[in-house]
Amino acid sequence: MNAFNFTCTKNDKHSSARTGVIHTPHGDIETPAFVPVGTQATVKSLTPEEISNLGTQLFFVNTYHAYLRPGIDVIKKFKGLHNFMHWDKPLITDSGGFQVFSLGRKKFVNIAISEFL
Repeated sequence: MNAFNFTCTKNDKHSSARTGVIHTPHGDIETPAFVPVGTQATVKSLTPEEISNLGTQLFFVNTYHAYLRPGIDVIKKFKGLHNFMHWDKPLITDSGGFQVFSLGRKKFVNIAISEFL
């Protein structure tokens, strides 16, 4: 599958609430879904296998923190986040823009970081 799409499985008669399935190239995500945060491309104290066994359908990875650690070179060495994380299911990443702008007053943020984000 090359595209992302959403299939609605149920609509609530009394509100705009709905459940469904997000279809991605890395697998389906049933909604609503619990999404653990892998701040530095990992969930602390759990292996990818343990997280999968818990029924986790996807991860959220903070782009700026992944840039800092493990870093671009490490992620490239593994040919991407999925390989680095040993995770074949869907991933969500943010733009990292919040950290660039919120840290900008406190800390120098160079253009390479902004371009990576």
